[in-house]
Amino acid sequence: MSLKVTTNSRLAATTVWSFAALLLLPAAVQAQTPNPEPVQAALTTVVTITGTLRDASGQPLELAAVAVEGQPGGTNTAADGTFSLSVRVPATGQLAVLVVRRLGYLTLRQPLKLPADASRPLRLSMRLDTKALSGVRVTGRSDQADTREQVSITRIDPRSAKELPSPFGDFNAILKTLPGVVSNNELSSTYNVRGGNYDENLVYVNGFEIYRPFLVSSAQQEGLSFINPDLVKQIEFSSGGWQPKYGDKLASVLSVDYKTPEKFAASFTASLVGGAAHAEARSANGRVSYLAGVRYKNAQYVLSSLKQQQGGYNPTFYDGQAFVTIGLGKKEDMQRTTLGLLGVVAHNDYRFSPETGQSTFSTGTNQLTRVFIAYDGRERMQYDTYQGGLNLKHDFSSKLQMELLGSALVSREFELRDVEAAYTFAEINRDPSSPDFNQAVRQRDIGSQFKHSRNFLTARIFTAETRGRWTPSLNHTVRWGAKIGREKITDTLNEYSFADSADFVPDARRTRLVSDLSLESTRTQGFLQDTWSLDSLRTLTYGARVHYWSTNGQLVISPRLQYSQISRSHPNRSFRAAVGVYYQPPFYRELRNQAGDRTDPTQPLIQTANLNLELRAQKSYHFILGKEINFEKYGRPFKFSTELYYKYLTDVVPYDIDNVRLRYFAKNNARAYAAGFDARLSGEFVKGAESWFSLGVLTTQENIADDSMNVVDASGKVTGREPKGFIRRPQDQRLNVGVFFQDHLPNNPSVRGYVNLVFGTGLPFSPPNEPDLRGTDALTVSYKRVDLGFSKVVGLKNNNAPKAHFYSFDSLWIGLEILNVLAANNVAGYSYLQDVNGVTYSVPSYLSQRIVNLRLIARF
Repeated sequence: MSLKVTTNSRLAATTVWSFAALLLLPAAVQAQTPNPEPVQAALTTVVTITGTLRDASGQPLELAAVAVEGQPGGTNTAADGTFSLSVRVPATGQLAVLVVRRLGYLTLRQPLKLPADASRPLRLSMRLDTKALSGVRVTGRSDQADTREQVSITRIDPRSAKELPSPFGDFNAILKTLPGVVSNNELSSTYNVRGGNYDENLVYVNGFEIYRPFLVSSAQQEGLSFINPDLVKQIEFSSGGWQPKYGDKLASVLSVDYKTPEKFAASFTASLVGGAAHAEARSANGRVSYLAGVRYKNAQYVLSSLKQQQGGYNPTFYDGQAFVTIGLGKKEDMQRTTLGLLGVVAHNDYRFSPETGQSTFSTGTNQLTRVFIAYDGRERMQYDTYQGGLNLKHDFSSKLQMELLGSALVSREFELRDVEAAYTFAEINRDPSSPDFNQAVRQRDIGSQFKHSRNFLTARIFTAETRGRWTPSLNHTVRWGAKIGREKITDTLNEYSFADSADFVPDARRTRLVSDLSLESTRTQGFLQDTWSLDSLRTLTYGARVHYWSTNGQLVISPRLQYSQISRSHPNRSFRAAVGVYYQPPFYRELRNQAGDRTDPTQPLIQTANLNLELRAQKSYHFILGKEINFEKYGRPFKFSTELYYKYLTDVVPYDIDNVRLRYFAKNNARAYAAGFDARLSGEFVKGAESWFSLGVLTTQENIADDSMNVVDASGKVTGREPKGFIRRPQDQRLNVGVFFQDHLPNNPSVRGYVNLVFGTGLPFSPPNEPDLRGTDALTVSYKRVDLGFSKVVGLKNNNAPKAHFYSFDSLWIGLEILNVLAANNVAGYSYLQDVNGVTYSVPSYLSQRIVNLRLIARF
């Protein structure tokens, strides 16, 4: 029997848990006498026992039944895990037993010495009943936050992220099926939310902010995303309007909590593109738990399907992560003080010796053209990241908890490139009756390009932070925090390139970029917020963040407000609204621009990268309205959520996109807006298998202040210049559809099928430094991708026999994936090549073709 408990609706959760508590409470008081009179005579003093109930990870447990064995009555724990119970002290003795029961947890029996134990609050901890949970899926509250009380929050099942068909089994692949999230490159772990770029996304793991490499320029060079899905306990994703407790960015927040193990478990994953392994356990005394995982990826199999470049690919990535939790309290209350340690080592080594390539595209005259490319040389990019974090938590009382966090990040990166490309253009025969149909004819225009790079970057980031939570009453939860960080970045650039289209390289086509930069700065941040339960149906969260950066001397204040309400007449419906100011103080990448020095147009262009230390924080006003409906159909739960949003941005720093590299203009010279509508329907369309359908409609444009165009009269004479007005932003994808659907055989749920579908209208590509050309018809191509998966779970565990070894197999998951079933020629970007006449062609770079992947997951 499978039981699903979900807290997507607070009222539904309260009803379920209250009903369960009523069922379980009689067992807690089964020893009471049927005749109350003699009991009353034998009892004397009445005392009040108070306390807090938490799980093994320190999170409050709500709606647990609390009673004293042998006495009538009882109570339930509140949302923050607190309880208060009146107890009569036995006249015949001072010993009593407090019984605590909650579905999915081992029954807790706590001996009491009365009235002594009533003089101080109790701190109790319950452990998961792993045997009982084997057929139960529980979606609980995180940090006392119900999803209905937060705007734009989506909960994601970690197992779905692991089993979703994708080229590399990357965690971020599941985010691309959510409304408002765009990623038109399956080779990349980056994603864009509601018109923003990937630099505008916050990512946290166990409260530590996560950074990505700085120098990555193409998706082929990327490793996996930071998050290891084998280690994840719960996932929350916000696409806008988030609370002050989260940091200063413009687009989204991804908050991931790693597991706190209760027993030994392990897994091993293998596929044609890599593998992974993880182990978790808890010590015999319950004081120490550990979680560790390693991953390996070799993308050679996938990259060999690329049409644009063929050659010797050797891209390898591996990482190791560990999270250790230590209970520092006394034996009977070890979870009162806990120490968490997070350590990560990641190595990404991309080596490529390109040989040949070709691409077919349409010109402005609707003539198909094919470019043939021959390469010589090689590339090597390496990115090494080391990150560590320490989290010390202490419960001063049932109402006050605090924590200290410290983290350190060191990233060392380099790019080495010496590649020459010789190319020719040819027209394509489009006559179906010709024997040369679809073959190249009239080959012409021989040219070449050369690129040389010696780029090195080192980043060191150190932070210290304190956070607190105070619950003065059941109606208020106050949170605060303060953080200081030190950043040191050194960056050396040495790039050289030229273009040759007539066996001659004029100086005007030579470009060199040089720099030797360094930046040291300090960031100071803080926040304060209060979640106010106006009543059982209405919740208001309000607060603000402050942020000061020493480099530009700017102090910004971000007030934020959220309101949620459950309909009194329709408890399955909730409404949400949010308004707030969101800043994004610049980081190193936004500061760097490229200033050219070409006084003579016939001479080479020598560019010197420099930093605009006066760059101000980008500013965004968020306005969001949302509605959520929880309902049952065919006896199964479903949820339908919709949101309208509008974002107005000032002090915008414009940028261009080259594959996955963002090239900022390093000026606050634009204003912009983003408006749209998101909808998501999720539920068990097939019993026991959650699926969802997402829809996003968006428009986002910007107005660059110093950008203008010629004004031409009827005779064709230029009469002046005028501002261009609003133009499409690089992430202006008007329509986005995401589907993740699961099915299984009617009488055999161990055999499953998966469909992962993503469709998006075309992004507005444009040549470098020509934003007014964004969205021209020739460069706007839709993105469409369908991945299919099939799996079989083989149970290897004998439930009737004791486990022979702690490493004995529990199950074996075998999967077959057909990636890009439609064999769609999706475009990652464009290269711009010139012919002998100086005409520039936009040559598309296509993504991966249809491939088949095999995966195996063994669980212990």
